[in-house]
Amino acid sequence: MATYSADYLKRLLAAVERFEEVFGRWMETQEESDHSQTRGLYRTAWPKEGQDLAAVRTLELDVAEAAGAAARAVAVTGASIHVAGIGVLDPIENWSQVSFPRALFTPQEVRATAARVRGRLNTMISEAEEAAKSATPGFAPSELHEVIWTAAAAHWTTHQYRVAVREASEALTVHWKERLGRNDVDDTVFWQQSLSPGEPALGRPKLAWPGDPTDKTNRSMRGGMEPLAKALNSLATGLNLTVRNVATHTRDELTEQEGMERLAAYSYFARLLDQCEIRHAEETEGT
Repeated sequence: MATYSADYLKRLLAAVERFEEVFGRWMETQEESDHSQTRGLYRTAWPKEGQDLAAVRTLELDVAEAAGAAARAVAVTGASIHVAGIGVLDPIENWSQVSFPRALFTPQEVRATAARVRGRLNTMISEAEEAAKSATPGFAPSELHEVIWTAAAAHWTTHQYRVAVREASEALTVHWKERLGRNDVDDTVFWQQSLSPGEPALGRPKLAWPGDPTDKTNRSMRGGMEPLAKALNSLATGLNLTVRNVATHTRDELTEQEGMERLAAYSYFARLLDQCEIRHAEETEGT
């Protein structure tokens, strides 16, 4: 069984509570029935007399949005309902069925499902928090470099790990292209020019590791600043070839572990780049 962090489960819980709130407001505009009264042939919810139908439609859009955010919680908690002749359905995702002829659900079944999901999520949150107290420190994707996680988050939380990695890698390139004003070249050429040895040219600023390139006083650099600066170029090339290109040009899904490792590599690269200096060519007279 998949395990989830307490933070993720709390976000799902908040989404379910939001759904309950807006569904309740919508139901205030509706007459309500059940299967015994409708004999399974009619709607189990319909607008009350005198309602502003435009306002009701706006409420329905609010409920639909909230249901989209909360539906994942039903799968996580296993709270779906088996409907005879149809199969297993999520009453939250399919809440609008209550207003259809031959309604598959009643409003009370939708409410009961949301309440059941809340109860299970609260239990899962408690278990996750207890497990976290005794577990070894875990990997928190949200603590990755801001550029990386901002681009990856929406896809990561829906378990699209390959897409999350692709978006993160492209976001880092876009971020630095904008900072250096280099939207005139493709990605590979951009990194090659921006991290190459030598002085910057007009219109082609470079990222350079700070400090005197001949400084050999720091033994951990094993040769001084210059090899470390050149290594950034190799790191950019290696990540693009082994991570970005693969995530972009294939449809093979990544596991959560594989995705974490790739995002972590880009996060470390992003933090190294943050330490670099942006160097511009100095204009000379007559230039």
